[in-house]
Amino acid sequence: MNCSISGEVPEEPVVSTKSGHVFERRLIERYVSDYGKCPVSGEPLTMDDVLPVKMGKIVKPRPLQAASIPGLLSIFQNEWDSLMLSNFALEQQLHTARQELSHALYQHDAACRVIARLKKERDEARSLLALAERQIPMTASSDIAVNAPALSNGRKASLDEEPGYAGKKMRPGISASIIAEITDCNLALSQQRKKRQIPSTLAPVEDLERFTQLSSYPLHKTGKPGITSLDICHSKDIIATGGIDTSAVLFDRSSGQIMSTLSGHSKKVTSVNFDAQGDLVLTGSADKTVRIWQGSEDGSYNCRHILKDHSAEVQAITVHATNNYFATASLDNTWCFYEFSTGLCLTQVEGASGSEGYTSAAFHPDGLILGTGTSNADVKIWDVKTQANVTTFSGHTGAITAISFSENGYFLATAAQDGVKLWDLRKLKNFRTFSAYDKDTGTNSVEFDHSGCYLGLAGSDIRVYQVASVKSEWNCVKTFPDLSGTGKVTCVKFGPDSKYIAVGSMDHNLRIFGLPSEDGAMES
Repeated sequence: MNCSISGEVPEEPVVSTKSGHVFERRLIERYVSDYGKCPVSGEPLTMDDVLPVKMGKIVKPRPLQAASIPGLLSIFQNEWDSLMLSNFALEQQLHTARQELSHALYQHDAACRVIARLKKERDEARSLLALAERQIPMTASSDIAVNAPALSNGRKASLDEEPGYAGKKMRPGISASIIAEITDCNLALSQQRKKRQIPSTLAPVEDLERFTQLSSYPLHKTGKPGITSLDICHSKDIIATGGIDTSAVLFDRSSGQIMSTLSGHSKKVTSVNFDAQGDLVLTGSADKTVRIWQGSEDGSYNCRHILKDHSAEVQAITVHATNNYFATASLDNTWCFYEFSTGLCLTQVEGASGSEGYTSAAFHPDGLILGTGTSNADVKIWDVKTQANVTTFSGHTGAITAISFSENGYFLATAAQDGVKLWDLRKLKNFRTFSAYDKDTGTNSVEFDHSGCYLGLAGSDIRVYQVASVKSEWNCVKTFPDLSGTGKVTCVKFGPDSKYIAVGSMDHNLRIFGLPSEDGAMES
């Protein structure tokens, strides 16, 4: 009894009640589902017209060769010969593959050597070209060159030169030696951070709860009030403020005296930063320029370089952990990486098309990544070595006004119109949001202290939070009212060991909050 379709003995036989033919069940089911008729007679057929046939288990007979010992030996010999031939072919293929791999590795090694040599020659050529550019005299008349007040990227700046450079310059790039320096700095800081403990001199939470305004210093002009940014040199306890009055002021907190007023920008100063030792001060301005100020022995600061690589307002400056480099961010949708010693722009990175520019920037404490905030509410994280945008955080409303990395390198705080968001850099996700103010009041500043234990934010008032873990609650330790009367606090910074908090507002006064017993009686 054979299947009418396959001609073989069926394993599960069925019979058609219409034609009487026997089929393999799986074959007739497929044929009926496709054609709906009997494959032999052509009559309409459904599976309801098919009945299973009960029969004993069919045992297929052994082949003739397997019925005797000589036949079995012949089968085994044939299988053994096939196995040996197959093994020989595989060994031949393995030998050929090894030869090809050895040849490919040799070619790869040679190519890597050639590429390394070409890169070295390219970096040397770029360095020589940059050096030549700085040494070539300007085409302006000699009397203007003589009277130029400062340096611009290593050259004399013409008095009638407009801020910002029209056209794109050739950049030498971040060389392999600089990348090695950044990498070594990252490794050293990462190892130190694992062993670092919270300093015993850090102000405890109980002290911060008792903070009050200690003093108020009118540092800027009353005609154009407003402090837009500030920074603190912890080693010297000097505070730098940038104002709408186009100047930056260096203030010695211990003596309560103004050390120096940095004048030269033609529009408001948007960002101020110290280097680690406090010998250099960086100022960025709405006039599209960045200035490097060099401190002298008598306490004054002189303009050493005027950097004119941006074509729109400079919004932020951040200093790298090596203290040899810094970055600037601008509304022209680019950020620049500079060398301190020469004032040379090593690379200028342009953001994606459609972006409206960068509004804030900060280096990670280890120096391998740079965070930038954009005017269209995105936070972009960049790999400094490759200048690649490695991730983007979205979710804010309005321009990113400030960003700050925690000292341990795990958290990133970002501020915008809708409040402050905290991001876990290990999992690249937002784990907490502080909506401190109403929808019409934005958050203008956010800052971790140097120990990573406190977080300060500023909007219509100043609030200090105690830093916790991702799952733990971040408690608000203290809220300070805005005593300027403007309703807009623009910047907040923690002093050394968080012993005091410096605050700038839209009036012309710098305010210091701390324990009354530290600085004596509180000023009215």
